[in-house]
Amino acid sequence: MTTAPARCRAKEFLLTDAVRRDLPTARRAALLNILWDEHFLTREQLIARVEQIVGSGCFGTRAWQDNFYRDMRVVKAAFQKAGRQIAFSRGKTGGYYVVGQPVVSPEVTALIQSSIAEIDPQQMEIIRRLSPAQRFRQGCAISDAARRVVAYRIQQDHPGTSAQEAHRIALHRAYQDE
Repeated sequence: MTTAPARCRAKEFLLTDAVRRDLPTARRAALLNILWDEHFLTREQLIARVEQIVGSGCFGTRAWQDNFYRDMRVVKAAFQKAGRQIAFSRGKTGGYYVVGQPVVSPEVTALIQSSIAEIDPQQMEIIRRLSPAQRFRQGCAISDAARRVVAYRIQQDHPGTSAQEAHRIALHRAYQDE
């Protein structure tokens, strides 16, 4: 006899496989996850977020609006099956949202709170004293260092890879549309 958690794992595996193989399913899964965590997102904001996850142009070039609204109908039906309702606000903070849920999901709120707890007030004071140009340079230096670490790891994982090729791969990973 199959237990409920095992059945859930099996269904999750099938869903993950479907998302990987089928573009509309991938878009719809991304839309559902985004709307669960964030609210008051416009069509354009939702499309941009989905494209970050699934890939640029995933809604198509000709019928992208039809694809978006078709996907939203399916996502709305999925939310209804879970006892939730998606609505669209045309007010000051316009966009799609889940009725009765807070603007930011409890999971995202907890993540933000834990990040805030890790902030060092002394370090923030030092950063506050920097000019915008100095902060920009510092941000670039951090990004460059992270890219160098990724390139180094690529070379460690693939010993025949040149430094130049490892840096190209690291840049591609950082800026690809996934």
